[in-house]
Amino acid sequence: MGSDTLVIAQFSDFHCGDARFDPRLMRAVVDEIVELLPDLVVVPGDLTEQGYLDQFVDARSWLEQLECPNVVIVPGNHDARNVGFMHFETLFGQRFSSTLLPYGEGGARAARVVAVDSSRPDLNQGEIGRDRYRWLFDQLTEEDDAVRMLVMHHHLVSVPGTGRERNILWDAGDVLQILSECRTDLVLAGHKHVPYVWQVNGIVIATSGTAATRRTRGRTPPSFNIVRVTPEEIRVTMRNTGQSTGRETVFPRRPEIAVGGTARRGATEPGVAMKL
Repeated sequence: MGSDTLVIAQFSDFHCGDARFDPRLMRAVVDEIVELLPDLVVVPGDLTEQGYLDQFVDARSWLEQLECPNVVIVPGNHDARNVGFMHFETLFGQRFSSTLLPYGEGGARAARVVAVDSSRPDLNQGEIGRDRYRWLFDQLTEEDDAVRMLVMHHHLVSVPGTGRERNILWDAGDVLQILSECRTDLVLAGHKHVPYVWQVNGIVIATSGTAATRRTRGRTPPSFNIVRVTPEEIRVTMRNTGQSTGRETVFPRRPEIAVGGTARRGATEPGVAMKL
C-alpha cells in the first residue's frame, strides 16, 4: 500500500476477567498488530467482563504493548457494569472524543476519528442520545477532505449469525441519517462477537468479532479486522486470530448516496433526526 493508504487495526470484545478469555489468542493478536504497523488502532469496547478495576488494569497491560502512537478506545456494555465507566475514564481517558489524525507522507492526508460511548450502565442495549446529535454532526463535517469515521461499541445494523436481534443501537435510524448527511466513510463497532461488514448509503459499517476469547457464536472463530482506506476504496480484511486466513471485502469510497430520497454529494444542515 502507498502513502495514500490509511491502515487501521480494529479489535474488540476480549473480555478480560472472563473464563473464556484466552491469553494465547490475545498474545497472537497483539503481535500481529505490532507487526502490521498500523496508522491507527481502534478498540470498540468490551475490554472487560464485569467492569471491575483489576479487569481494566489487565486490559490496559495488553493494550500498552501495541506500540502504536494512535489508539482509540471506547467502552462497551460489559465495561459499563458495576459503574465501570469510572475506571475506564481513570485508565483510558474520555469516553467521547474527536481526533484529527494526519497520515501519509509528510502527514499530507488526515482522518477525523470520532469516538462515542454508546453503552448504558448495566444494560446490554446502547444509544448515542439526542443530546449528542449536534456534536456528532459538527465533528464529522469539520474537514471536507478527511477520512470520516465513527467508533462505538454497539452495532448499527443487524449482524447475521448472532441469533435473535435485541441489542442493536436504540437510535440507529437517527444516527444513520446523521452519518449519511455527513458523508461518513466508516463506522467501526463490535458487540456481537461475529465479524461482518456492510455498505449502507455509502457508509462502510464494519463490526469486529471477539479477538481473544472463546465466546464465539456458531462456527465463527476469534478474529479481528484490518481496514485499509485509499482515496478510491475501503478494504476490510476479517483476520482469524493467530492464523493467516480470513475474508476480504472491498467497497468504493464515498459513492453518491441518497438521503431523504435525494442524491447528495456533501454534508448539509442536519436533517430530521437532528430536530427530534
